[in-house]
Amino acid sequence: MELIAGENVSKVYRSGEVSVNALKGVTFSIEKGAFVSIVGPSGSGKTTLLNLIGCLDKPSGGRLLVAGTDVASLGRADSAVFRGSHIGFIFQSFNLIPVLTAYENVEYPLIMVQNVAAAQRREQVQDLLEAVGMSDQQQKRPDQLSGGQKQRVAIARALVTRPELVLADEPTANLDHDTAMGIIRPMKSIREESRTTFVFSTHDLRIIDEAERIYRIEDGRLEGSRAQEGGRGHDESVADRWQEPPPV
Repeated sequence: MELIAGENVSKVYRSGEVSVNALKGVTFSIEKGAFVSIVGPSGSGKTTLLNLIGCLDKPSGGRLLVAGTDVASLGRADSAVFRGSHIGFIFQSFNLIPVLTAYENVEYPLIMVQNVAAAQRREQVQDLLEAVGMSDQQQKRPDQLSGGQKQRVAIARALVTRPELVLADEPTANLDHDTAMGIIRPMKSIREESRTTFVFSTHDLRIIDEAERIYRIEDGRLEGSRAQEGGRGHDESVADRWQEPPPV
């Protein structure tokens, strides 16, 4: 079952008389429950595509469906409601609120976005802090946590609203190998338990090797995709793992 479907999606940014074609007719689909990496050099359009899927921006052309909704048709208020109901975000810079504890950061979307009752909030927050291995650090503020611990809190916060889709923009870029693998594994485990779809924009080979499907974007175009059985395509180089997308 498709959760995301894009057909000939384009995005043009304009500044005065200057136009930048960030995406040029991208066609793709992502199944529910998938663990997907979008890869490409800096400026290739990875983050732009993630922002369009996440309703943080709108396509300039084409059609983009997320959970059956044409996201280009949503106004600003409806986009915010849709994000709160369907999508969680994980950022490279964590984006935790400095004055709140780890527990309060994870709880925050349940208060501000979904208005969940206190007893249910406690259960959901505690379950996720345990799932990402942060139960014993929940009363610490972000400045008392390591980079890997902050990212674990960010993962719990992204998942606490029980979204269908989690979008992650370079979530392991500033983490060492052991710390990065320590956050990738719980994400895969949570995906297997809940059928949450994870889509990453990344340069990180550690995530790419764990992905079940890889999309490569370069100069705003989808250059190819590759399925990997269960992730971990270590038997061949990343450069060898592409197949050309179907004609559109």
